[in-house]
Amino acid sequence: MEEEIKMYLDEAQELMHKAVEHTQREISKIRAGKADPSMLDSLKVEYYGAETPLNQLASVTTSDARTILIKPFERNLINSIEKAIKNSDLGFNPQNDGQSIRINIPPLTEERRRQLVKQVKQEGESGKVSIRNIRKDTNGSLKELQKEGASEDAVKKAEEEVQKLTDKFVVKVEEILSKKETELMTV
Repeated sequence: MEEEIKMYLDEAQELMHKAVEHTQREISKIRAGKADPSMLDSLKVEYYGAETPLNQLASVTTSDARTILIKPFERNLINSIEKAIKNSDLGFNPQNDGQSIRINIPPLTEERRRQLVKQVKQEGESGKVSIRNIRKDTNGSLKELQKEGASEDAVKKAEEEVQKLTDKFVVKVEEILSKKETELMTV
């Protein structure tokens, strides 16, 4: 029974870690007015009939704080990449010079910054809910073990451990949120 309890705790920790990583990825997609190649990570481009991630077809760099530069590995892809950017929900206006594509990132207005902070908080709340759901599921599994004969003390101790993990990972999400909020509100 002790091994099963340890297994549930390890699994809970791993799932909570993944929830934090997922939250981090989702929050990093929210742009803070600075050019960042990761803004285009979700972009797929039509390449010989297949939807292919942009970073597999071109080098994506930042030439300065407000400009993303895309250099396709094959020149004939430039129009497909431009089309994919225009059709995406990213709201960018690409400029094609025949060799590369430039995307100028406009500075954010105060109102837009506040909207983005709300969006970040929603993502953070989703992350915290995921962590709490993992706690709930793990505690449910521990209760089942108790019904199957695990000692009440061992289960109580494991539940306390799950709560400590939950608190630890919720704090990590809070740190990610405050860092991103500061980044968004800095002009």
